[in-house]
Amino acid sequence: MERRSFLKLAGCTYTSSLLGSNVSVAGRTGAGKSDGSVFLDRDLLSNRNQNRSAVACRNGIVCSSQPLASMAGVDILKAGGNAVDAAICANAMLSLVEPMMCGPGGDLFAIVWNAKEQKLMGLNASGRAPYDWSIDKAKALGLKEIPIYGPLSWSVPGCVSGWAALQEKLGRFDLAKTLGAPISCAREGFPVSPVIARSWSFNTTQDPGLARTFMPEGKPLRFGDVFRNAGLAQFFEIIARGGAEAFYKGQIAERIVKFSQANGGQLSIRDFRDHTADWVDPVSANYRGYDVWELAPNGQGIAALQILNLLEHFDIGSMKPNSPQHLHLFIEAKKLAFEDRAVYYADMDFAEVPVTELISKEYASRRVRLIDPKRAARSVAPGRLKNSSETVYLTTADKDGNMVSLIQSIYYPWGSGFVPDGLGFCLQNRGQLFSLNPNDLNKLEPHKRPFHTIIPAFVTRNDKPVFSFGVMGGDFQPQGHAQVLMNMIDFAMSPQQAGEQPRVRHIESSTPTGTKMVGGGTVVFERHIGESTKRKLAEMGHKTKKEVGVYGGYQGIWRQDNPLRYFGGSDPRKDGCAIGY
Repeated sequence: MERRSFLKLAGCTYTSSLLGSNVSVAGRTGAGKSDGSVFLDRDLLSNRNQNRSAVACRNGIVCSSQPLASMAGVDILKAGGNAVDAAICANAMLSLVEPMMCGPGGDLFAIVWNAKEQKLMGLNASGRAPYDWSIDKAKALGLKEIPIYGPLSWSVPGCVSGWAALQEKLGRFDLAKTLGAPISCAREGFPVSPVIARSWSFNTTQDPGLARTFMPEGKPLRFGDVFRNAGLAQFFEIIARGGAEAFYKGQIAERIVKFSQANGGQLSIRDFRDHTADWVDPVSANYRGYDVWELAPNGQGIAALQILNLLEHFDIGSMKPNSPQHLHLFIEAKKLAFEDRAVYYADMDFAEVPVTELISKEYASRRVRLIDPKRAARSVAPGRLKNSSETVYLTTADKDGNMVSLIQSIYYPWGSGFVPDGLGFCLQNRGQLFSLNPNDLNKLEPHKRPFHTIIPAFVTRNDKPVFSFGVMGGDFQPQGHAQVLMNMIDFAMSPQQAGEQPRVRHIESSTPTGTKMVGGGTVVFERHIGESTKRKLAEMGHKTKKEVGVYGGYQGIWRQDNPLRYFGGSDPRKDGCAIGY
């Protein structure tokens, strides 16, 4: 099918699809099966037909990774709420329906287009390390790195402070209104959706706390099973009545600290009382006439800007999408950006991070000379500067022109593997991303924010909003941002097509926790990347292998004005959809 030039045709009538699911799930029940379960072909689920229509609407839209969350957000818009209210509601609903990926025990970042003030606003609602946790204590325990699972990976959960900051500054509804649907759904139960069901498993012997909450019958939930979470409903009710104060200065903080003390954690009441979410200014780089906005570290968003600054030196639009030449240049740009990420990205309250220079065109002009258009680099060094998983993403927009790009996570699936007694959510393990090397900028320090992988993004043109988007997926996220934007800007795809294209992922780069890249890293490929392309990349010196890995979960809203219209895309790799009205 001939590719449409979406950027040119977006003003025309466009077909919309409200549900965005497909026939990979058979809609029949149990003929010949004693348990009456819904048929599900897992191969089809992993290899979806990638030709959904973009959703076109005028009054408001929500794009998320689960239909119940998208619908709950749209209901808030229809009831008179704005994009911020819808985002909070959708995020809370995702905490219920996709609990292995997100929840109140994790962190949150957002970029918001404030229509009234005609400006972008950034929010960093990530938590900090405990005051009583340090490199010396970690070394005394014999640690060379912070364990992925368990109490030593805990940092203060920032999510609820993010909800409160968004609601207080920009929302129309209070938390009682925005949390109404998640509370009801948690009590009444919901059928588990197919992609999420594939992740609904863990070792019940090793994780008894998880099992009590998320495997109430002692076995993994399957597609179609009804799940209820009374603990989460009660927690939401406490927050609906008492707001963020109840979490950080009230009974929730007291319960989590008591749980921490009983399980060998380092959290204290002081850690919660001193926590703040911070409004920050997003930073940007221009890519072929479009200003791409990310949040500065402690997140990794500027890695996407560094990749794009390097790619701008090549005529990507003249190449075939996902051709060997195209992918080679992208992979080489990613390697360069991630070496800087490993060295320079850290909490800017504790370290001098040279953000301005890292995302400058002058710096990219020097670094791009290291890219050989015909040969893969086996080793890459960070630039010399003067001052030197899993997640959910959602985006919303309303009839007044407000737009929200929001990402929220507990880091690893099921976070740290611990559920505070009776609260119905997992505590994150984001503190695992500190380095224990005292010479690293991202070293563990008391009350410091760890390096973060989750990043929301936004695009403007001529100081006007045009695209709110994100790609969940741990370290993959900057790579996903760059691939989506090349699809949109260089290859003129629609916001739905841009997220459907097969992706590549470069792994084994150096990391902010101290791991170093060896032998140029490895490239892995999603289905539908041709074998001839893989062979050509190998001939160019790339180490490749077959691997079913994380290729992200994308959501995006493209905007056109005069008259106002929204065009939404939702990733077929997830259960979700774009719903507009």
